[in-house]
Amino acid sequence: MKTAISKDMKFEPGDFVVYPSHGVGRVVDVEHRQIGADKLELFVIAFDKDRMTLRVPLTKAKTSGLRKLSSKKIMETALTTLKGRSRVSRAMWNRRAQEYEAKINSGDPVSIAEVVRDLHRNAGQPDQSYSERQIYEAALDRLARELAAVERIDKEAATQKLTQVLKAA
Repeated sequence: MKTAISKDMKFEPGDFVVYPSHGVGRVVDVEHRQIGADKLELFVIAFDKDRMTLRVPLTKAKTSGLRKLSSKKIMETALTTLKGRSRVSRAMWNRRAQEYEAKINSGDPVSIAEVVRDLHRNAGQPDQSYSERQIYEAALDRLARELAAVERIDKEAATQKLTQVLKAA
């Protein structure tokens, strides 16, 4: 089995990783490629949801934001964040939408949980606009995928757990 080490980053095929702008993926392989005069070592990461494969040079893994799955403690902090009061700013929607997208693409589960919390609607609350719903769904999906990988459950069970926490809040 191939192992790659890039400073403090050690991933082996089969490991789950998080790439900030794509979410949870699985390291499939570590490739060695000759590109021009350069020899590169690449993490090959598969994202099943998007049916996408990403190749990240080991030398760029840290700066790209590639990281291991969050710890159970960080996921507990994210779940606690879901229970908090929503903090919707009074800024124009397009500005808030940009902030929400930035939080989702940060890859930080606590930031993503803030988006889910702020955009969640309980029964009896006004409906969301299409763009609000899209951002909410993207954040919920991203958080559920990481929770599922951390707790070794399927995505549907993780989504159910998140919605139960939101309803209880």
